[in-house]
Amino acid sequence: MAILTEVRDPRVQGVTVTRVEMAPDMRSATVHVSVMGSPQKAELALRGLANSAGFLQSCIADRIETRYIPRLRFELDGGVKHSLEIARVLEEVLPESDGAEGASAEGGGDGDEGDGENGAAAEQATGGQDGSGQAGTEQHGEPTRI
Repeated sequence: MAILTEVRDPRVQGVTVTRVEMAPDMRSATVHVSVMGSPQKAELALRGLANSAGFLQSCIADRIETRYIPRLRFELDGGVKHSLEIARVLEEVLPESDGAEGASAEGGGDGDEGDGENGAAAEQATGGQDGSGQAGTEQHGEPTRI
C-alpha cells in the first residue's frame, strides 16, 4: 500500500505488486511488480522503485517486529502481460461461439427489462401479482409477515 500512497517519485505510477519472494533468513525479498504502459515506462518505474527501496524498507520496519528488515529488490513480472498476449492470440484464433453472441445481445438492452437481482427485487416488491405495489400489504397498510 505504501507504493501507491506514500512513494512520491513520479516515475512510480501504474505499479502493481504481483508477488513477493522472501529469502529463508528473511534478510532479502524480491518484489515482483507489473507496470501498465510501455517497456520504457516499466523500466523507469523499476528505477524509481529501486531509489525508493530505503523508504519502503523503513515503512516495513514500522509495521513488523523482526531482527532484520529485508532488503528489497524489484523485478518486472511479465506474467500479466504474457497472459494478456495469450488471450489476444486465442481471441484471434478461436471462432466466436453462438452462445457468446446471444449473451451479449441480451445484455445490451435498454435497461427496461428486469433481470438478475433487480428483477427479483421488483417481483418481491410487487408480490409477483398485478404490479400495483399493494400486494404483500394488509388492508391497514401494515406489511404482511411471510
